[in-house]
Amino acid sequence: MTTPVISIAFHSGYGHTAVLAEAVRDGAAEVGATVHLIPVDTITDEQWSLLDASDAIVFGSPTYMGTASGAFHTFAEATSKRWFNLDWKDKLAAGFTNSGSKSGDKLNTLQFFTILAAQHGMHWVNLGIHPGWNSSDASENDLNRLGFFLGAAAQTNVDEGPDAVHKADIATAEHLGRRLAETAKRFAPAA
Repeated sequence: MTTPVISIAFHSGYGHTAVLAEAVRDGAAEVGATVHLIPVDTITDEQWSLLDASDAIVFGSPTYMGTASGAFHTFAEATSKRWFNLDWKDKLAAGFTNSGSKSGDKLNTLQFFTILAAQHGMHWVNLGIHPGWNSSDASENDLNRLGFFLGAAAQTNVDEGPDAVHKADIATAEHLGRRLAETAKRFAPAA
C-alpha cells in the first residue's frame, strides 16, 4: 500500500489555527501519511508544488467576520490557475476552523472550504462521527464537542492564546487527520 501524501494549507492569525493544523498533521502521521504544513500567507513555489503532488489537501483558517480569513481568501483566489486546468481534480479534501464564539459562524467557513474543493473537483471528507456534548451524560471534553459534521471546529476564548485551544477540539482535529489518511489509503490506486 502506498503512503498517502497530505498537505495542510492553512492560515493562523494568532496561533490557534496552527495548533489545529499540527493536530491534523499528527493524526494523519499516526496512520502513516506523509504530511506537509503549508502556511498560505507565506506560500512558496515549492509549497505550491507540494500541494499539486498531494493525494489530499486540508484547508484551515480562523473564522473572522463569518468566513475564512483574508489571507486564506487570497490563497483560494490564487488556486484559480489549478482550477482552470483541473490540477486538483479527484484529490481528497477536508477542513478545520477556529473562532472565539461557540458557533462563531464556523459552518460558513467550512462551507466555503467545501465549495472551494468542489470547484476543484475534489472529494470532501467529513468528520464521520456524531456530535458530542449534546446529552445530559455528555461532557465538553467529548470528541466533536461543538457538533460539526463537515470538518473540525474549535472554539478558543478571544482573550487567550494558542495554549488555550480546547483539548477536545485538538482531539477532534487529530481525528480528522486520521480519517483523511485512512480514506486516502482506501482511495490510493493499486500498485
